[in-house]
Formats: sequence, structure tokens, C-alpha cells
Amino acid sequence: MSFPPSAPPIEDVKKVLCVFAHPDDVDFGSAATVARWVDEGIQVAYVLVTRGDAGGFDNTPRDEMPGLREAEQRAAAKAIGVSQVEFLEGYFDGKITPSLELRRELVAAIRRHRPDRILTSSPLRRWERISGPSHPDHLAVGEALTCAVYPDARNEFALPELLAAGLEPWVVREIWYSGGPSPDHAVDATDYFDRKLAALRAHASQTRHMEDLEGMLRGWMGSTAQAAGLGEGRLAEAYTIIRTE
Repeated sequence: MSFPPSAPPIEDVKKVLCVFAHPDDVDFGSAATVARWVDEGIQVAYVLVTRGDAGGFDNTPRDEMPGLREAEQRAAAKAIGVSQVEFLEGYFDGKITPSLELRRELVAAIRRHRPDRILTSSPLRRWERISGPSHPDHLAVGEALTCAVYPDARNEFALPELLAAGLEPWVVREIWYSGGPSPDHAVDATDYFDRKLAALRAHASQTRHMEDLEGMLRGWMGSTAQAAGLGEGRLAEAYTIIRTE
């Protein structure tokens, strides 16, 4: 199973909500794209389901990791130009499922932020790349978020407790999926590479062991740009876009 061809992006986007499982997910896949949106005047906010408590590559005490990674994500967001960063409570790295409880929390976030576009991880596994994009937490968040967009967030009769709390139904007009199979919408991110690199270096607990982070990123993004026909020397990030209306 794969995605259908991407829909053309909507052109009048004012707000984007980025929803991911762990700190650094948005930055590895999409930091340059988000920086471009910020420069275009789009309001961007992040919602992270966990604080990445199972991450890291050194002897940092486990009880320190959630606070460390939250601080890293906030620093990374600042490097991109994003100031709104939220973390859900009660969810743990490696233990996310697309539960009704998670759907409810994501509906609440959607109704609070009222975005035109959502950026999230793909709910579809890439069998040729079992690591990274196919992490079970990424798949679970993509699935829960998709269900939150439709039907939950727009249905006035779903989750009446949210309506009673003043969170009115909201229709998200499109979803951008990162990390899924055969993404076919490329964003030229060449001019935003330095900000992406700065954001990922802010995630020191996850990247300082990498001997050539810059080279790795240039390789990934250069290949993406070439596949999209953007030309020699360009760098890109790629997505699948689904309209929801």
C-alpha cells in the first residue's frame, strides 16, 4: 500500500501545526521546510507527544533525559523561528499507540491551534527502510493524527467534553506526511539548510556522536532534490500531501 499522488498545496495557508512523536523528528525531516514557512509569514506551532525519554547515545541518567530533550527541542525550534512548542503528558518514547486517548488530545490541540495545514509523520511503513521513518511511534502518531483530523476534530458531536470546554470543531484542510513511501512533493530547502543544521545540532544528545552530520544531511537532501528534478547543487525535503475537505 502507498499514498495516492499528492494534491497541490493550498495557497492561502496562515497556520501550520506540526505533530510528531519525539523531539528532533520534525527537525530531521522538515526543519528547512518549516524555516521556509516561517519566512513566508506562516504561523507554525509544534506538538510533541513524548519528551524522548528512551533516546540518547551516552550515559546521561535516564531521569534527566526528558528535561534535556525538551530543552533541546525548544532551542532547535528557536533556531528555526518557531516559538510555540507544546508537549503532551503521560506518553512515553517507544510506547505510543494510536489510542482513543491520544486521538482526543490531538483533537484538542487541533481545535486550540486551528491550523490550515498539519505536518506529521507517515502512518504507512516503508519496508525498504525499517529504521527511522518506520519507527512504531512515528507510525502511531501519524495514524492517531489522521483519525483526529477526520472525523474527530470536525465532528461537533464527537468528544462533547471538548466542546463544553470551548474547543469548537475545526476542519484541517490538508495533511503533509513526512517519511512515508514515495513522497512526491519536494520543497527546495537549499537556502534554509544552515538553519536546519543549527536545529539538529541543538539536539546534541541525539547528534553529537555523528562524525559528519552536515555531510549526511547534504547527501540525503541532495538526493531528494535530484529525484525531484531540482538540479545540481540543490537541497530538498519531500512529502506526500493529502487534501481532507
